[in-house]
Amino acid sequence: MIKINNLSFAYKKQASLFKELSLNEEAGQIIGLLGKNGAGKTTLLQLISGLLTPKKGNIDVNGHNPTKRCPVFLEQICFVPEEFIMPSVRMRKYVEGNAPFYPRFDRALFNDLIKQFELDENKVVSKMSHGQKKKFRIAFALATKCQLIVLDEPTNGLDIPSKAIFRQMVAGAMEDDQTIIISTHQVKDVETLIDKILLVDHGRIIFNETIINLSEKYDFKIVRHLPDHVVYSELNPMGYNVITPANGTTSEVDIELLFNAINDGATIN
Repeated sequence: MIKINNLSFAYKKQASLFKELSLNEEAGQIIGLLGKNGAGKTTLLQLISGLLTPKKGNIDVNGHNPTKRCPVFLEQICFVPEEFIMPSVRMRKYVEGNAPFYPRFDRALFNDLIKQFELDENKVVSKMSHGQKKKFRIAFALATKCQLIVLDEPTNGLDIPSKAIFRQMVAGAMEDDQTIIISTHQVKDVETLIDKILLVDHGRIIFNETIINLSEKYDFKIVRHLPDHVVYSELNPMGYNVITPANGTTSEVDIELLFNAINDGATIN
């Protein structure tokens, strides 16, 4: 699905952001791309989408070089950036004009998604609030049924009920041949969705693991007193949030705690 080999990239007059980066991801996953500000998350998404050209190395997405931006590649990828400008057209006109570029576009699904988001397709999209625009872009992206859907900070601007609807939408719309990459700082908004975590730091992928493997290897819990064997801990009003070796049962992964642990230098593998 996504194969990156020895990729190097730098913005003009800046030091290399990525140097000899490699990645191999199969279809059928929801990948959470995490990292601090400036770590290179958005740049990596733009490279995968063909919006930026690597200085060295190769990127292959479904057998295509994204940089060439050929139509057969573009019809199978939908990228929703964090910031965007919408045209002064009604929502239904936008869909009529853009849906034909995506052969698998599901109008019935789109209608259902905007109904759940309480959007009016007769509204002019440029005049909608930022949150409404974001909901529209998410609904449109999911309805394209593209094999690769890239969402950069999708929950920014959404209210709490809309975040819950977003999670339900992504889980319900996902098909076996699709891959969804979600880049976010709001890990609590998406942690029940993610199948795999990629953590980027200073242009390197420093962590790549599935949620299933993590839940089998570690326990994530709240305790009043620190146990003997602790991988990582944080104080909280009730005691401690801790990561400990698993005791034979599976545990729900606390991605925010995991992120903090890795950035603090804890050994998680």
